[in-house]
Amino acid sequence: MKKVLVTGGTGLVGKALQDVIKNEQPSDEEWFFAGSKDADLTNLVATQALFEKVKPTHVIHLAAMVGGLFHNMNNNLDFLRNNLLINDHVLQTAHELGCTKVVSCLSTCIFPDKTSYPIDETMVHNGPPHVSNYGYSYAKRLIDIQNHAYHDKYGHLYTSVIPCNIFGPHDNYKPDVSHVIPGMINRMHKLRTEQPEIPETEKVFTVYGSGKPLRQFIYSLDLAKLMIWVLRNYNSVEPIVLSVDESAEVTIYEVAEAIAKAFNFKGKLICDTSKADGQYKKTASNAKLRSLLPDFKFTDFKTAIEASVLWYMINYDQARN
Repeated sequence: MKKVLVTGGTGLVGKALQDVIKNEQPSDEEWFFAGSKDADLTNLVATQALFEKVKPTHVIHLAAMVGGLFHNMNNNLDFLRNNLLINDHVLQTAHELGCTKVVSCLSTCIFPDKTSYPIDETMVHNGPPHVSNYGYSYAKRLIDIQNHAYHDKYGHLYTSVIPCNIFGPHDNYKPDVSHVIPGMINRMHKLRTEQPEIPETEKVFTVYGSGKPLRQFIYSLDLAKLMIWVLRNYNSVEPIVLSVDESAEVTIYEVAEAIAKAFNFKGKLICDTSKADGQYKKTASNAKLRSLLPDFKFTDFKTAIEASVLWYMINYDQARN
């Protein structure tokens, strides 16, 4: 019987994993989803206590200090230090307890700022990351270094996945820390519900930046299915990009349009070019994934946005606002 510990198990991807596992009901796996209430992973003793309690054979490591563009820009030191601590504690404790496999979650934002596109798994360490989030990026890159070091010294199968931008139900919608999609969903909901005396046709939704940057977005439930496949079937220490196809890339303005449509918003969209855009693009190649799993079907972007907006409207009072 596999015992799978998911760190960060109550966040966006953790909740998606919970949904998929609940539907699957695997008979040969027992899953434990740990949130920040279960252990402060920046604390080694707390991390060890969690592992001793669960006694996992396998770990999906999602826990991290995360945030959107502006939160990262203002707190690079905190993102660096906290994530270094979390990652070291999880990997070393997994080693000490003899875990068979660890799958850690990285991000496409850790790739070099100046690079050729599309980016792939071989290019993670080819130059400095974008200055806006270097703290988070270097901490995440070091997981790949640690995975190789544990493999070289002990033969461990510690690996990592590199998803593109993730969104879906149970996201973090707090204005100062949210990523672009939950941030827009939160602001659109506020705009529609506040000042009801103003007709919606006269309301204006502001897209931060030019709206031109390009992004690939993966629906959290799709990512959860792929991460479970990695846990069960991908047996290489080398990272693997888990991203939608390059043809699925959308502009930030198109994201705003899809969210407006899902809300049935009748007002106007404008771009505030005084706000930072971040990286213009970070197109990732999923050729490696496609070579191993050619028939995987990703949820259509607009369909996934509609489902995410509907979840938010129904669960507004429980959402992380």
